[in-house]
Amino acid sequence: MLPAAQPLLEKSDVFTVGMNGVSRYRIPGIVVTKAGTVLAYSEARKTGSSDWGEIEVHLRRSTDGGRTWLPAKQIAHLGERLEGNPHKKADGAHEQTVNNPVAIVDRITGAIEFLYCINYARCFAMRSTDDGLTWSKPVDITATFEPFRKYYDWKVIATGPGHGIQIKSGRLVVPIWLAYGKTGDHSPSAAALIYSDDHGKTWQAGELAVPNKDGFGNPNETMLAELSDGRVMLVTRSGSKPNRKIITTSADGATAWSQPAFHEQLWEPVCMASIVAHPAQPGTLIFSNPHRVGLGKDGKETPGSRGKRENLSIKLSRDDGKTWPINKTLEPGSSAYSDLAVLPDGTVVCLYECKQDIQAARFNLEWIAAP
Repeated sequence: MLPAAQPLLEKSDVFTVGMNGVSRYRIPGIVVTKAGTVLAYSEARKTGSSDWGEIEVHLRRSTDGGRTWLPAKQIAHLGERLEGNPHKKADGAHEQTVNNPVAIVDRITGAIEFLYCINYARCFAMRSTDDGLTWSKPVDITATFEPFRKYYDWKVIATGPGHGIQIKSGRLVVPIWLAYGKTGDHSPSAAALIYSDDHGKTWQAGELAVPNKDGFGNPNETMLAELSDGRVMLVTRSGSKPNRKIITTSADGATAWSQPAFHEQLWEPVCMASIVAHPAQPGTLIFSNPHRVGLGKDGKETPGSRGKRENLSIKLSRDDGKTWPINKTLEPGSSAYSDLAVLPDGTVVCLYECKQDIQAARFNLEWIAAP
């Protein structure tokens, strides 16, 4: 029997305010390639922190398991600009918003598929076959979203954010959300997925996973994980009254979604969360999110409130997400969006917004479980 490993926690800066002349880096995503390289990416918001504006996507690579990082490079949409910011009266027409980057590692081909949106209106896909060093010319896949119009006449589309996954069948699955209010508005919204059965050559629309009805208020940013029995589980953000994440599952990651339900242990501060399955331990899931809910003057939870974006915490489940008995604070202060990946040696890497920057934390299961 191998001796138990000692608890591990190491942190490093990845994207910081002012780096490369960027006003603010936000919306982190992270994957580990088949070769073991860590790819960390985020929106590079050039002149402000708004969701709309002159925004690029920047990527940093790590070849030592997330301990150190190579210089950031701009990727995604380096050709003809697609300008137009409907949320800015002055000069908005000349801004290009490259938003919601999502990487998916294909462990059969070794390629990294990469999806992103432009101005929350068009979606593009590109590919790297050299471990994230170079990328193919983007292909417009916006038509993939057209079937969702039978549910909602969307005006806004967005992938992820975070990462997608490849399930045991080889299918690539990417969470998306749609908004169907005024042009550029992010609500009202609903959550769904797109998928590829040919290694990213073409993409298809799945069935709507979490509609905006029955008490599920404006479902949007969603993360997913494959469970030990092969089902795909979604964890969806919303502004619903219970202040809890929404859970639904599908046997194939695209159709026949179960009736959505709130999970009492997964608090919802109205903030993107992340989830990842630990490949070495079937049934083990890791979850990251600010563990906060809104409180009233009496100190009691207020329905439909926004909790403060702080106390980023790591939760551990060993029963495919039925229960989450362990909750460990990673960052007690200001912290928001996060994404998770697992290295070949089982170490977990969390890329997360910490105050105004984006940091990476390396930790093991022993650290999560330690008192």
